[in-house]
Amino acid sequence: MLRLLQFSDLDLVRWDACVAASPGAPAYVQAWWLRATAGRWAAVVELGPAGDYRSLLPLPTKWRPWGRVGYQPLFTQQLGLVLTPASQYRELADYLPFIRQTCFSFYQQLAPATRLPALPPGFTAAERLTYHLSLEASYPELLQGYTAEYRRRLRKNQQLPQPLYVTESYNIEEIIYLFLSYRGPADTGLHPRHYVHLRRLVQAAQARGAAEVRQVRAPDTNELLAGALFIRHAAGVIYLFAAVSPAGRAAKAPMLLLDDALRRHAGRAGQVFDFEGGTLPGVARFFANFGARPVSYPALTFTQKTWFPTWMRL
Repeated sequence: MLRLLQFSDLDLVRWDACVAASPGAPAYVQAWWLRATAGRWAAVVELGPAGDYRSLLPLPTKWRPWGRVGYQPLFTQQLGLVLTPASQYRELADYLPFIRQTCFSFYQQLAPATRLPALPPGFTAAERLTYHLSLEASYPELLQGYTAEYRRRLRKNQQLPQPLYVTESYNIEEIIYLFLSYRGPADTGLHPRHYVHLRRLVQAAQARGAAEVRQVRAPDTNELLAGALFIRHAAGVIYLFAAVSPAGRAAKAPMLLLDDALRRHAGRAGQVFDFEGGTLPGVARFFANFGARPVSYPALTFTQKTWFPTWMRL
């Protein structure tokens, strides 16, 4: 039986058990992640005879003057349908009527393996890209997958009198400050207040031992050149957030951060490094230089057509 449950009715223990039993469920659907980025959310849940959750579709929503809006939480690349082997409702089409009943408009990015049905009126889908790299190979094998130019740059850095090094950090604030210093709302659409979600996410991930904050500093001045946040999960690593100064970009500090992460996580069978991006051509080329491959995933949109928005524009 499928039911629409509000946040107050959700059992988060059963939620996480459902996610854990779902092959390929994205890390972003874990309850702790959604608590950090969405706060509260509704969901379409398939209930088993004992009240267990056999499948679920998260529905983060916000109220707007024209109705309830389903949205993709910040710092949450994918959500979508979570299925367990016990689920009897295995098609996204079974869940779409709940979106129509609940939301005036809706936008959600789904997992790469999602099978899209023939979409009913009001629903559309678009393709987005991320880049993945299998972590099964050893680091020397991964390194051979880099472009010759990137291997040359790494060697050149090591030959400097004062090479740049990646070090561990526990201070996400410095990296957020660096990001905001060079990337404003005009570039990202995000204002300083939006980064409270990132702070909550880092705190929650650190409490679970899942967060890795890394930095590159100038060896002579100790200036922060670049920093990055990586999140570990059962199926691999997510390159979630990064910042770089002009000096850090010139010194190829982002390349060093990613090379360090791949070195540390190489040789893990069944795990994948998600670069979490690649729709922009320049970003796609950067990730492809590490041997990563493009992976598409769908973004689902629904818009309800009513008289209210037309009246509001008059």
